[in-house]
Amino acid sequence: MKLDMVHDIQTAYRKLVDSMSRPGTISDLSEEAGKLERDQALLPGTLILAQMLLDTEVTFKVISQREAMAAHMLNQLTYAKEADVEEADFIFVLNDAAPGAWLRTLEAVKIGELNDPHSSATVIIETESLSGGTTLRLTGPGIQHTAYVGLQLKEDWVDVRAERNAEFPLGLDLLFTDANHRVLALPRTTQVVKEEV
Repeated sequence: MKLDMVHDIQTAYRKLVDSMSRPGTISDLSEEAGKLERDQALLPGTLILAQMLLDTEVTFKVISQREAMAAHMLNQLTYAKEADVEEADFIFVLNDAAPGAWLRTLEAVKIGELNDPHSSATVIIETESLSGGTTLRLTGPGIQHTAYVGLQLKEDWVDVRAERNAEFPLGLDLLFTDANHRVLALPRTTQVVKEEV
């Protein structure tokens, strides 16, 4: 069965909105991702997000060892244009990115301006799994008390994200995808604390 660019993308969009409005909620995109062709440059969940979020009005940047192939594919699928990391609206950090690359990306992306905070970037990060890793405590809008997630990421990114999101409403939003076709959203309003073991 082939991915329906209207109905399947709308279904995935509703799942993403649920994850954005309730940080810590992991949404499953398996049904939609299962309809994609295999052997793509991106994880299927990441490709679903790309087809949902990219169009001719926005720009993107891919951080990956296979950047040229992935960027060409995204341009062909969505007609979005590639831009430098400092100017891109959406940044895709793929699971084969060089060590430290996504920390440098977080430090470089645009966080908006006071008169236009929505001109900030959204960073989509591929990870092996959205569970079983470092425990993070989440608080903020959309979380009744506290939520916990266990992202499997090698770099210590929590402090860099906190610095970039320090002056609300400026900041950046993070979306995480994994090999199991799941997505987790951390909007700029979510406070993230690494739990000590």
